[in-house]
Formats: sequence, C-alpha cells, structure tokens
Amino acid sequence: MSMADFTNEQFRLDGKVAIVTGAGGRGNSIGRAYAVGLANAGASVVVADLNREGAERVAGEINETGGRATAVEVDIADEASVAAMMEAAKAAFGGLDILVNNAALMVEAVGTPAIQTSIADFEKLMRVNLVGALICSKAAVPLFQMRGGGKIVNQLSAGGFPAQTTYGISKIALLGLTTTLATELGPLNVNVNAIAPGMTMSDAGKALTPEESPFVQAAMARVVKQPRGEPQDLVGALLLLCSPAGDWITGQALNVDGGFIMRN
Repeated sequence: MSMADFTNEQFRLDGKVAIVTGAGGRGNSIGRAYAVGLANAGASVVVADLNREGAERVAGEINETGGRATAVEVDIADEASVAAMMEAAKAAFGGLDILVNNAALMVEAVGTPAIQTSIADFEKLMRVNLVGALICSKAAVPLFQMRGGGKIVNQLSAGGFPAQTTYGISKIALLGLTTTLATELGPLNVNVNAIAPGMTMSDAGKALTPEESPFVQAAMARVVKQPRGEPQDLVGALLLLCSPAGDWITGQALNVDGGFIMRN
C-alpha cells in the first residue's frame, strides 16, 4: 500500500482538541451528538454551553465512557467569556485544533414575522447566531496558528435556503461568514465549512416542528429520502469536515437533510 492510499484512519482525531459550543443544551441535542462523536473519534473535547449544568452532564458522559472532555460555561456573544473558553482549552488539553460553532438561538426566532420583530430581539439573534460565531473564530485563530492549522465548522440550517424567518436570515448570513473566513484563513491552513441540517429530531427540533404542523407536512412531501433525522445522522459529515479526510474541503455548506435542499 502506497503512502497515497486512503484508509479509514484519516477520519481519526487522536491528539486533536475540539471545542463544541452549545454542546450541553436541551437533552438530545445536536451539540451533544457532535461532542460525543468527536470524542469517539479520539479528540479531547471542550463541551461549552451557556448552561453549565448541561455542559458538565455531557462532559461527564464522555469521560465515563473512556473519552476526554471538560465542561466550560460560555456566552459566545461576550468576547471576555470566549477568551476564557480558549484559555480553558489550553489549560485542559494544551491547545485547539477544531472549533464547532453550534450554539444558536432557534426556538426563540422562528415564530414572529420579521416585520413584527423588535429590533432589540433581532439584534440579539444576530449577536448570538452570527457575531458569536465570529467572536469564537477570531479567538480560535491564534490557537490554531500555534498548531499549524485548524478546522472551523459552522452550523447552518435548511431554514436558510431560502431564508423565510429571522432565524433563516441569521443562518444565511453565517454562510457568508463561512466563505469569508475560508478565504481569509486558507493561507493559515485553516479550513472553514458549514453543515446545514434538515429537520432534526433533537428535543428542540421536535418542539419546533411537531408532526402535525403544516410546515412539516409540506417539507415531508418534498424530501426525497428520510424527511427527518436524528442528531447522530449529522456526525458523519462533521467528522469528514474536522478530520484529515476532509483536508481538501473548505468554504462549503454541506446539506444533511435527506435531499430537502438540492443544488447543482
């Protein structure tokens, strides 16, 4: 076998350090699935969340099953809080290789039409979903440079294609941040990509999209394969984008949604 041959070892993350924001949230969450999946691939994981108790619970799960994790309380919209999260990653595991910008406001942002949304609420939404990802990414870059590169994965949504809610607006803006950072950070050997989940049966997703809602019924009629997924269904895409297997992928949004969103 030559050096060029691909093996599944290229999906491994042994020796890597990852931060997942929003990883201690509501019960069966995408953030939890991401943190556990990265740990199972060999990464040491900083489980970060505004909810300290939830972060500690998920980190505990990982540690109890032989992985390596630490919990950090973070407000991604606050630069000092994010700086402390980066220091925690260095203190616990010596640095950083992977940043997953998963934390977001969702349930709070889809029920009110944009023209009826208070500007204060819209600014809060954008502060968390867009500016928060930039704050975390800016803080991560010096740590990446210490290790010769890194990976950033931003969490989009099928609800951004096209955007029809303020939440969707925040997510399509985050796609713009993804391509911009990919352009700027490529010379530093930092890959920046995004995952856009379809209707995911996380606790938050189930609350937001009950089976009987007209939106869900319409979406299920157009999805070509498996209208709804579990948080675990997104982990394979994450591992591709975070591991050496995905080193040649940057500036991309990967739709994981059963064909809900299709592109040429």
